[in-house]
Order: sequence, then C-alpha cells, then structure tokens
Amino acid sequence: MELNTKFMGETLVKVLAGIPVTLEITVFTLLIAGPLAFLSAVARAENRKVAGRLIAGYVSFIRGTPVILQILFLYSLLPSLLNHLIRNVLQLDYNIFDWNPVVYAYVVFIVNNLAVLTEVFRSALQTVNQGQLEAGLAVGMTKRQTYLRIIIPQAMVAAMPNLCNSTIGLLKSTSLAYMMGVKEITSIARTAAAYGYDYIEAYLDVFFVYLVLCTVVQLIFKGIEKRISVYKQRLAG
Repeated sequence: MELNTKFMGETLVKVLAGIPVTLEITVFTLLIAGPLAFLSAVARAENRKVAGRLIAGYVSFIRGTPVILQILFLYSLLPSLLNHLIRNVLQLDYNIFDWNPVVYAYVVFIVNNLAVLTEVFRSALQTVNQGQLEAGLAVGMTKRQTYLRIIIPQAMVAAMPNLCNSTIGLLKSTSLAYMMGVKEITSIARTAAAYGYDYIEAYLDVFFVYLVLCTVVQLIFKGIEKRISVYKQRLAG
C-alpha cells in the first residue's frame, strides 16, 4: 500500500485552517470552566456541606460518563429544550437551530472540564497548609486577599502538571466536536478524505497536527511552571 503523499500535502494545508477553531474551543473552555472550577474546589476544600455535596455529585457524574456520550446527550437535548423555552414559554419567533454548532461545543466541553478542573484545583489546594489561611486572617488580611496572595500562588504551582494534562486532554477531546457539525481539524480531514477514501492519509495529517499542538502546550506550561516557581527558588536560596 502506497500513501497518497500529494493528497496528504493538500489536506494538511486544509487541516491547518481548522487550528483556530480548535484553539478557540480550548481557550474559551478554560477561561469559563477554570474560575468556576476553582470556586468549586474551594467549596469542597472548605467542607461546605450543601455546596460540597452537590459539587461532589456533579464531579462524580461527569467523570463517570464518556465525553462522547455527553456530546450525544447535550447536543440532542439542549437545542430541543431551548427551542421549547423560546417558542412555547417565551412566545418568541426565534429559530434556535440556526445557532453556530460551536456554541454547543462550548457547552459540552465546559460542562465536562468544569468537573475535571475542580478535582485538579482541589488536589492542589490540599497541598497548601490550611494554617496559612488562618495566619493570613490573623494578621488582618481578608479571606480574598489571603487566597490571592498566599494560597493561590502555591496551589497553582502544585496544579500545573495536572492542569497541563487536563489542557492536553481537552485539546484532544475537541476532535469530537465534528459530531456537532463544527468545522475543526478532524472534521476538515474527514470531509477531504471522503472523496477518494484516503482516510489513512487524512488521519496521519490529523495525528501530526495534534502532536505538534500538544507539544507546544507542554512547552508553554513548562515555561509557566518555571516562572511561577520562583518563590520556591527564593526559599531554597
């Protein structure tokens, strides 16, 4: 079997055009899910009874179901629910099915990564001695100031490896966005391959692009981790 190298070259150029969409989904998901996940992690770390149990149940449910099942469920259910709400409850003449499919991709990946990142931040917070929070409050700092100046800087260092892994996992999971009609890397490759059934060549292009993207993400996180670890180097000195 010979690879169609000409097709691979042409498809690679097309696939590269899908990178902005893939990165857009990844970054937007992290920007929304990240802060919410940190607040959820704080609620669990502080053993808040009601909120902590609800969050624990949510995390357990989301982490216990496959991403692909969440996509099938939300992509089928959410548009129908919104359409019913807008047309029958609000009595508005608006077609929810005209929405860009990427909106549903945002919802799915935010819902999924909110649970993942909550556990990442919770484990990171547990590495910080809670006596530091009490010490901050004792010297007159507010709880918010204590978290911003003392707790979060230390917790973020501990969270970086898992945060990197979660980001890479999210980046790779965006390849499933094609199931919602999003024109991202995998979707473009599958469409190009369908004409001549050159799926192996197309998937090799996708493999290469994701490999490069994930490598870049790892290098970025490595740089960030090195930068925010300065306080440890000062303590060691």
